[in-house]
Amino acid sequence: MALLRLSAMALSRSRFALSPLAETVGAVLALAAPCSDPWIADWHARHHPVLTARLEADPFAKGLVRLLGSTKWFPDHVVIPPRGGMSTALADELPEVAAFADEDVAGQLRVSVEHSWRHHDLKWLSGKDFAPRTAELLDAAWHEHVLPDWPRRKALLERDVTYRAGLLAAYGWPRALDRMSKRSAWVGVDAIRFSDREAPDRVVGDEGMLFVPTSAPNGTWLCEAPPDRHALVYPARGRAEPERPPVEDALDRLIGDNRATILRELGEPATSSELAAQLGLSLGTVGGHLAVLRDAELITGDRVGRRVVYRRTAKGELLTAP
Repeated sequence: MALLRLSAMALSRSRFALSPLAETVGAVLALAAPCSDPWIADWHARHHPVLTARLEADPFAKGLVRLLGSTKWFPDHVVIPPRGGMSTALADELPEVAAFADEDVAGQLRVSVEHSWRHHDLKWLSGKDFAPRTAELLDAAWHEHVLPDWPRRKALLERDVTYRAGLLAAYGWPRALDRMSKRSAWVGVDAIRFSDREAPDRVVGDEGMLFVPTSAPNGTWLCEAPPDRHALVYPARGRAEPERPPVEDALDRLIGDNRATILRELGEPATSSELAAQLGLSLGTVGGHLAVLRDAELITGDRVGRRVVYRRTAKGELLTAP
């Protein structure tokens, strides 16, 4: 069992952050594998051939992606803790990716091979500039496969952070980390389990650690950088589903356009403020519609600290089913 040890100071300074780098790594791995999640089927079908063509043209990129998709140990140069908090940009992260020396990258890749469940001969690890070539691959993948969807993905990630921040304020870190991933859990009073495999404990410095959501359907990994920077990447709650086209269907005619839109948006729990900002409606308007939907038992509201988080009921799920 691998643990992250946090002092009281580290715990008080831990926070959430976004990482376009982690989002891109997750997207590349999802595209390189067979599609097993219906919610990304359309995106996967559009982008998989493009990524496949790029990998077939570049043996280094193909070997790297194949290894990342079949190992429990990600090399350091692709898992770097973000520095920009919730405003981190990929341009802030790629220079750190590209700065690793060839011998360090090669050494880490050999460790990744040792932790892989597939055979890798590393013949593709030839030439030089391994880190800059990795940065080039991730930059291209970001612009081709992630950036067009980034506003939608980012909204999902920010919603997850808002939800967990509310739990943190009301109940503390153990509740905020609950169900963050299949393997992570709070242990005792000062440690987080981040893996079920045997590994040395890590000690988080007084600046605390980062928790970084991605829209990938699964996958959790630890990011480390000297001297003691740590970030835990985890799957955000919900799915970054494509925007629905504005159609006049039976639900809209039954309960009204705005109420139907709000009910659809509550496929993922949200507060009235989040709904108002996302839909461009006033807080009062949203509040009125929420009251009607709640009276009709289509939604329910749960108090988390000072916030009320709304979600669809089983009856609401039936009405919004495709």
